[in-house]
Amino acid sequence: MTTLAAHTRAQAARQGLLTSDDAHRAAGLLFRIENVPFSRWHTKARIIMGSATLFDAFHALSLAFVLPVLVGLWQLSAAQIGLLIASGYLGQVIGALFFGWMAERYGRVPSASVTVGLMSVLSIVCALTGSFHMLFLCRFLQGIGVGGEVPVAATYINELSQAHGRGKFFVLYELIFPLGLLAAAQVGAFLVPRFGWEYMFLVGGIPGILVALLITRLPESPRWLIARGRLDDAEKLIRTLEASTPKRNLDAQTDKQAIEQRINALAAGAGKRQRGSWKELFSPVYRGRTIIVWLLWASSYFVANGINNWLPSLYKTVYHLPLQESLRMASVSNVLSACAVLGCALLIDRVGRRRWAIASFILSGALLALLGVLKAESAWSVMFLASSAYAVMGTTTVLLYLYTPEIYPTRMRAIGTGLATSWLRAASAAAPAMVGVVLAGHGIATVFLMFAGVTVLGLLAAWRMIETTNRSLEEISP
Repeated sequence: MTTLAAHTRAQAARQGLLTSDDAHRAAGLLFRIENVPFSRWHTKARIIMGSATLFDAFHALSLAFVLPVLVGLWQLSAAQIGLLIASGYLGQVIGALFFGWMAERYGRVPSASVTVGLMSVLSIVCALTGSFHMLFLCRFLQGIGVGGEVPVAATYINELSQAHGRGKFFVLYELIFPLGLLAAAQVGAFLVPRFGWEYMFLVGGIPGILVALLITRLPESPRWLIARGRLDDAEKLIRTLEASTPKRNLDAQTDKQAIEQRINALAAGAGKRQRGSWKELFSPVYRGRTIIVWLLWASSYFVANGINNWLPSLYKTVYHLPLQESLRMASVSNVLSACAVLGCALLIDRVGRRRWAIASFILSGALLALLGVLKAESAWSVMFLASSAYAVMGTTTVLLYLYTPEIYPTRMRAIGTGLATSWLRAASAAAPAMVGVVLAGHGIATVFLMFAGVTVLGLLAAWRMIETTNRSLEEISP
């Protein structure tokens, strides 16, 4: 009998399935994850992984605050500025795809640690470059690490979360990203004029190596362990989770019937195929979700990163402001963004993912259209209107890191998120290059009208989102 059971398990494993007994055991483990409220166990993981995301944001924006110096130092044209900004995002496309696959196969934690180590080491190398071509290459290679970190980290934090309050828990974690952008802005405004552009890359690189080592000590995602059939490992980890707090979301006595119903529902899903691939993203169940979320990523980041990466250079080259004032005014957008994301974290579970995204595209588009109509005549109008539009759109860019992992099952969550974020990288690479072309050919007002037009595409996609608020991941994604 034991030999027959072992043979059944082995055959099921080859097919990517769980046996009936293992499916019920997996369902029980999933329920136990959902039944533990947020505790210090979750907080520790959020802080360490959040530190990695902070440096990811720092690396993403660091070049924007270096460029005003390099423009004069290396005599860069508008086209070269756009190419340098785009280089990092081109690498990020590769990183998002490769590390999404790696996270599915080898786990969330090892993948995240490699990405942080890679982007930190390359940041130090960027500080040693001395030409346009060398910096282009180093930013491209660094982008591979930057592109892989955030989708893997977002998948990991989502999988640690339980349904009730997941939006607030996750967006508070993602708040670290705009704070990282804010840190890059403030550090850049202080360091670059006083000590030189190289220090911007050193400040981002050296501490990141320590963070990479800390990530290796984090527990693996219990949902990933369950999906891979490593139920004993998941059991040990969940015991540690349960020991972190005596509180539970359901009482074992009064909610016995609810518990049984929940486990039976989870068991029905746990017995399904446990190994996914990118092809399943286009299956009848997920095809519509995939297309919509790709459009959301592309449109929101085309606007957000197109504005944020160009603002310091626009203030310096179009409005002819001094370097320090240009950097200080550019940092306003990141201050507003951090405040807006905090508001999103506090309200997202009440408002809902879909309604928030719709409102964000409408408001951001209106501000950008107004700026275009006013011909963007002064730096102050750009600071107020473009920075506000960026802050509003920034809430949606953060929201997508919550929403995208929610709409895919564990077996392909990292692949789906990584592939979706590759569209943000492509859009973020295209936007700076297009800004350079439009700015040179048609002027600054047309640049903002272009951004306003892209928000219309995002709005149409947001209308087709599914609502995921306060629903378990297994319920949302069969």
